[in-house]
Amino acid sequence: MIDSLQAGEHHFVHRIGWLRAAVLGANDGIVSTASLIVGVAAASPDRSSILIAGVAGLVAGAMSMAAGEYVSVSSQSDTERADLKTERKALEEAPEVELEELAQIYKDRGVEIELARQVAAQLTAHDGLGAHARDELGLSETASARPVQAALTSALTFSVGAALPLTAVVMAHVSHAIPVVFIASLVSLGMLGAISARAGGAEVVRATIRVTLWGAIAMAATAAIGSLFGTVV
Repeated sequence: MIDSLQAGEHHFVHRIGWLRAAVLGANDGIVSTASLIVGVAAASPDRSSILIAGVAGLVAGAMSMAAGEYVSVSSQSDTERADLKTERKALEEAPEVELEELAQIYKDRGVEIELARQVAAQLTAHDGLGAHARDELGLSETASARPVQAALTSALTFSVGAALPLTAVVMAHVSHAIPVVFIASLVSLGMLGAISARAGGAEVVRATIRVTLWGAIAMAATAAIGSLFGTVV
């Protein structure tokens, strides 16, 4: 009975590592590139300038996303390793204190103290560091930092996202670049919101509206700034 119930469960937490980086990269690729294109088009409606700005935004953005994700997630990974090193040393130097600490954690979660001590003793005998990492530090294999995976995922999805408004401006007449890119980007953002919500088990409508709304605000702001500077020039 238990096996059948577990077989019917479908969780999404194992996707957290790459899904966060993928959504961030794709969203940033669409929004930043579309905003850049719209801003340049509003200031100077020249196809060459628009395309150069868009391609430059794609390349620079992909590199920036990869570097930023790698550095930030590496910092998280360094912190995790430092905490594990501290915990490993504590287990070697004061095993009884650490055992009682683990038992108190289970007690605070509702387990009777004697049973909590038995559980703590058995888990410590099996994998003491793993037990403390999971139950004291909140670390797990599922959510552990993976710098290379985050960097590659962000760079790839940024490039794909940025290619969408670039393709739209290539296909559109230069005089219609702003509305075409605006609409194409909003549609792309809506699709991204829906896909990411389905992949993460979230509510599709809310995620779609959230992603699309902020993208529209960003593009409108850059269009206004570009138009202002174009008028001044």
